[in-house]
Amino acid sequence: MKKPAPIVAELGRPETPEETAARKAESSRVYRASQNVRSLVAALIVTVAVVAVIVFAVPRGEPASVRTIDLPGIAADVESTMQSPVVVPELGTFWRVNKAELTSGSTVVWDVTLAPADEDERGYIRLAQAFDADATWAPQRLNGIAPTDTVTIDGREWDVYKPGDAGAKQNITYAIGTQAGSDYVLLYGSRSADSTAELAESLTPQIDALTEDS
Repeated sequence: MKKPAPIVAELGRPETPEETAARKAESSRVYRASQNVRSLVAALIVTVAVVAVIVFAVPRGEPASVRTIDLPGIAADVESTMQSPVVVPELGTFWRVNKAELTSGSTVVWDVTLAPADEDERGYIRLAQAFDADATWAPQRLNGIAPTDTVTIDGREWDVYKPGDAGAKQNITYAIGTQAGSDYVLLYGSRSADSTAELAESLTPQIDALTEDS
């Protein structure tokens, strides 16, 4: 004898075959949806774990250190090459060297670029010692600007150049130059006249020595 279909409480009667099929289909849908959510959560967890492994596994290394320039060593090599002394700024605690090199061309030049060691200080000064040159060489570095005045620093007379708009592209606002024996020494850049004069004063003994040796 066939067992009668159970009465469904919500219906108060047995389910019809269509209702039974619909209920099972809905149960399957809900189950599949829950599985999809679980799969999504599991995939998210795996992704986060992989990212964490990459972040912590990749070597960081140390921050790049500031390149140290051996100014005295480079100067000695230049003197050996040129068979002539060069002016070497004493850095103290204020200046650092950004570049030091021998520049070739129609006039060979010993170039040293200085900037304040304190990053809160702005500007730079370049020392350019042109070998076997005079004041007529300086305009080559200053966009054709000729000296407009002179200033005496520590007993030595310096030509004064004021590049103005002509020096704007190169960020040159002030320059002074003086003859040092057979060479011409030019200080130019974006520091103030006072700051440039202080550097010039510190170079006086070396420049005087060049003058006496010529």
